[in-house]
Amino acid sequence: MKHDPDAAASAPVHRHSHWLHEALATDADVSPSLRGAARADVAILGGGYCGLWTALEIKSREPALDVVVVERDICGGGASGRNAGYVMDLWAKFLTLRGLCGAEEAIRICHAAAQCIVEIGDFCRQHEIDADFRRSGWLWSASCERHHRPWGQTEEALQRVHCAPFIELSRSELCDKYGLRGAVAGVLQPTVALIQPAKLARGIRRVALDCGVRIFENSKVTQVRRGPECRVRTQEGTLTAASVVVALNAWATIFPEIRRGLAVTAAEACVSARVPEMLAKLGWAHGPGVTDSRRMIVNWRATPDGRVEMGKGGGGLAFGSHVAGRFDGGAIRVRQIVEEVALAMPDLKGIDIATSWMGPIDKSFHGLPAASRFPNDENMFYGCGFSGNGVGPSKLIAKILASLVLRRADEWSSLGLAQPLQGTFPREPVRYLGGRCVLAAMNRHDRLDHANQDAGALTRWLVSKMPGSIVPPGAAPDERNTALQEYTPK
Repeated sequence: MKHDPDAAASAPVHRHSHWLHEALATDADVSPSLRGAARADVAILGGGYCGLWTALEIKSREPALDVVVVERDICGGGASGRNAGYVMDLWAKFLTLRGLCGAEEAIRICHAAAQCIVEIGDFCRQHEIDADFRRSGWLWSASCERHHRPWGQTEEALQRVHCAPFIELSRSELCDKYGLRGAVAGVLQPTVALIQPAKLARGIRRVALDCGVRIFENSKVTQVRRGPECRVRTQEGTLTAASVVVALNAWATIFPEIRRGLAVTAAEACVSARVPEMLAKLGWAHGPGVTDSRRMIVNWRATPDGRVEMGKGGGGLAFGSHVAGRFDGGAIRVRQIVEEVALAMPDLKGIDIATSWMGPIDKSFHGLPAASRFPNDENMFYGCGFSGNGVGPSKLIAKILASLVLRRADEWSSLGLAQPLQGTFPREPVRYLGGRCVLAAMNRHDRLDHANQDAGALTRWLVSKMPGSIVPPGAAPDERNTALQEYTPK
């Protein structure tokens, strides 16, 4: 596919995101590549949020351990520098969590994930990381009548266990306070934060180095030889370690044990030219990050320098979940993203786009992250499956991974997310061909909903096959994908 000729065709396209280019303007330090032979107590593959948080967790508990991070690009070059910067918890996934591990454990997980937001803010202040951390909140909106209150079942289930993370907003509040003149409903979660994601990744990297973590950047892993001691090969070196943690996000699918449990999809994003006067007029310059209630969710937020960042998932599917170069470069659906955002916030219609980018998402079967030991490998571990919500939960998964690596039986190793990836996707080529059909059906259903038209039986059936997410919007109660919301591992 080519870029839509009307969709910001003149906007420059970079291999890295707008966020990372902005971060590198003040922090261009790059660690050396792995060359020759090296040894470590713990080798962590992946220098994004999950890998760096895990390195810090291990060092904080066992300072004498030699922890090494190996990154194929530079820290922040992957998903940690390309995401929208929503520091979220897991309350919106409560129904799925309840089905996975019961209500009591789901509540414990949600509270722990919420605490991670606080800890990230404290971490930035303590280490003077200028990552624009602000508790602006998250606004979950609906922009057509058929998507009215998709959070209803989740909200009702939370009320029954005396938890109330969401605040219901009236139409007048959505319009007058947040500029969402096209929204029909919305709830606000005020505890969610926004952040400059690449600056956070680079800041965690700096702190990790200061704590004695060794980092090798521009060191693509080509082979992992398992055994009593693991041997990690890169293009120019070899690292031998007693334990290995795989924190590679979508790139973790190079391991067969992980590949069946993840689907790799594309997320696309763009950022506008500076429009501070417009944002000030809307009263949204410091407002919440927003998502709509499509099956293929679109999100948008204001940046501290007066821009609007917008993004959308589900733009493509990797064959065999192999991440290739097609997940780099500029976004394909810029025009579609802007048009969908403008349905809820008409003032953004026709906004000038400065640049765009894309990246892969590691979509798990139930939409939740997991941390576990590899089957039949006592000294290899993985954390993945963030499904587009990794900024906050990556810190929680890192706590679990640190406990697993250190063989500690504690509150983290016993957490409900400390288990293997649940469910498997079909084998190829059924996974790819079927996935393309499901993605097309989801987009088609969204378009029909906004046109107030009914979807056909085939479209509805295909949509019912989508992996776990927040509650599918606009569906009648008996049409909701209960099997995925109340997923029970086999």
